[in-house]
Amino acid sequence: MELLKQRIREDGLLIGNNILKVDSFLNHQLDPQLLLELGREFARRFRPDGVTKILTVEASGIAVAVMVGLELGVPVLFAKKKQPSTLVEEVYAAEAFSFTKQEQVSVCVSRRYLTAEDRVLIIDDFLAQGAAAKALVSLVEQAGASLVGVGVVVEKAFQPGGKELREAGIRVEALARIGAFTEKGVEFV
Repeated sequence: MELLKQRIREDGLLIGNNILKVDSFLNHQLDPQLLLELGREFARRFRPDGVTKILTVEASGIAVAVMVGLELGVPVLFAKKKQPSTLVEEVYAAEAFSFTKQEQVSVCVSRRYLTAEDRVLIIDDFLAQGAAAKALVSLVEQAGASLVGVGVVVEKAFQPGGKELREAGIRVEALARIGAFTEKGVEFV
């Protein structure tokens, strides 16, 4: 998606040799117009698949997921990273390592909101190692729901997450795939 690539080139900041900071428009401060376009593009790609629910993980994936849900006219469910005291019903849970926070987290969703009748599209902001995506896939499997695919705004194609998901037979759609970070900036695949 050229609009997204242009924003990454203009406003993305490289930190070291494997971190892309896009918090000026995607995951801290939000550009609603860009998010709307991202939602439309994911909806275009997945509309034929009969999605009934969008699943993401808090917090950075929520804004994009809401836009996709709005475009497809389906609910958005986000996995919580810590089970709050208000979530008293049965949950599906899975473990994931957060590389940005350098900690193990347990993500969970209420069994009431994810059922075997659902056709689930997972949406997230980044895909690198794939830990969050794999945890969300586990939640879908635990519910007996059908996984339509995984949509990510940015995939770091030089890290194994996307490759591993695809090798597992999971459809992965990335709006921008990064092949490398170079001295000149981001190199897209």
